[in-house]
Amino acid sequence: MSNREGGSTVMLQGPLNMETVPAWFAAGLKCLASEDLRVDFSRVESVDSAAVGMLLGWVRAAKRGKRVLRVAGLPGDLLSLARLYGVEELLPQQSA
Repeated sequence: MSNREGGSTVMLQGPLNMETVPAWFAAGLKCLASEDLRVDFSRVESVDSAAVGMLLGWVRAAKRGKRVLRVAGLPGDLLSLARLYGVEELLPQQSA
């Protein structure tokens, strides 16, 4: 995780699954409690439904705290799962 003016950036890496998501989710919530957050998914190797839940949880936390959540590099598998579950429109827009 890195800090920059206007918020923090989290660079996710490896698999995002039931085992790894709880730690990433907690780190993201901690950031969103006090600042905006940018999450880079470009180094994510694989995802399961836990990754979709994590991202939606961050979206809710950002809205509740009036924070900005930006995402980049969302994996196609995550987008496919979100589409399958009918929640794709709830995901944040990707930024460069």
